[in-house]
Amino acid sequence: MITNAITYILKGINQVFTAMPKALYANLLWIMMLIIHTSAYAQDTAKVVLPDTLTPVTDTVTMGLEHMRIQTTDSILQSLYQQIKKLSESDRQNAIAIQGLLQGREVDNMTKYQLMKNNIINATQTYYLLNKKIIDLKSRASTNSLDVFIASINNPESKELGFSFNERVIELVKKIVLEGKADANKRNQKIVESTNSIINSPIFKSFTALSPPLGIANAIMTFFQSISITDKSINQKNLKAFENELNKYVMFYTSLNEGNQKFKYGLNFNRDQLNSLHEDLYNHLLFTASALKFNLPDRKNKSLAEALNQFFLTFTRERVEQYFNQLEKQYTNPKTGKIDYERLLRENGNLKEVNNQLEDLVLLTKRFENIYNEYFTLLDNYYAQVNNALQIAADNGLADKNLIKQKQQEFAQLEQEAVNDMKASINIDELKNSTDNIKYRFKIY
Repeated sequence: MITNAITYILKGINQVFTAMPKALYANLLWIMMLIIHTSAYAQDTAKVVLPDTLTPVTDTVTMGLEHMRIQTTDSILQSLYQQIKKLSESDRQNAIAIQGLLQGREVDNMTKYQLMKNNIINATQTYYLLNKKIIDLKSRASTNSLDVFIASINNPESKELGFSFNERVIELVKKIVLEGKADANKRNQKIVESTNSIINSPIFKSFTALSPPLGIANAIMTFFQSISITDKSINQKNLKAFENELNKYVMFYTSLNEGNQKFKYGLNFNRDQLNSLHEDLYNHLLFTASALKFNLPDRKNKSLAEALNQFFLTFTRERVEQYFNQLEKQYTNPKTGKIDYERLLRENGNLKEVNNQLEDLVLLTKRFENIYNEYFTLLDNYYAQVNNALQIAADNGLADKNLIKQKQQEFAQLEQEAVNDMKASINIDELKNSTDNIKYRFKIY
């Protein structure tokens, strides 16, 4: 009788096992056959009550087991039943966990894609702004009122401070060297004419590393030292007094000249840095544009600024968004309407590389910020030097102190206006805000 009962149990359990993975089914069946074989010689004390018709098992092992009413006094069969129940529950839990992992993987791929997409779209604006601001800072022209003011006080012929250096030199020659007797004789008149010729010589106007007043002063002192050897009316005491007065003006113009030369050197260095940055921006942009299937900037017979300005007419945020919209359509399953993000990312590794290299673009913007700050530090130092020159003019009595004070106040106002206008024109915060939208620390592999 036990043999018949076991046969019925096996038939019922076989229906349950068909829903299980094949490997698990084979293992459990082998274990049951082993146990049954060892129990074949036991006394017939077990009773198995089966329903008239075996109800088909649904999608879970547990529900299949609930349709079986097992009554047995055999400890071996009871143990077998409990083991099968535990294994079926474990299988159900594993199935739920695997499904959760698959869903999580899909969400992860979608998150990666959205991050990559947003980063590249935001970077489009950053490329544009960085190019624009490099050009703005590099092409900063000397046309504002402050530059006109500085150029005027640098000019030896200007009377911005109430005197002209050229006229003041003639006055000193007549007063000190010739002792107020410039018209006393033809010799003195000839000395005044020679002094005028030195002052108006085109040689001094062409000086770049030396201020014209310093060159003029040296030439005039050499001239008087030479004629004093043969002309005893020009004594060394008068020449020394003349030189002392002349040096007061030389100090003023030398201070201005030092400021001009430092500013010019610093400005050239600043522009060299901007040129290097512009080239690096161009090279970085080439890879991004290529990955997004854009035509590359054409530099043939064009400056870099002109080529990039033309390129950004088509390389826009809207065009990049259109590219990603088309890409999403390409990887959308027509039956489910869902995007296959895993395949999209796998087959577009160049886009992932663009995203991973956006940190370099952010570093380029940081370089621009440093050059920008260096530029305004350069301006501050230059303006301080100009103000120092004005103070020298006041201390040495070269002009009326009230006039110089008025000019210092005018200079301070023009300086502030010029700095504010330049900062507003470049608008560094606009670039910073654009850069902040790029989540460059998140790499996609």
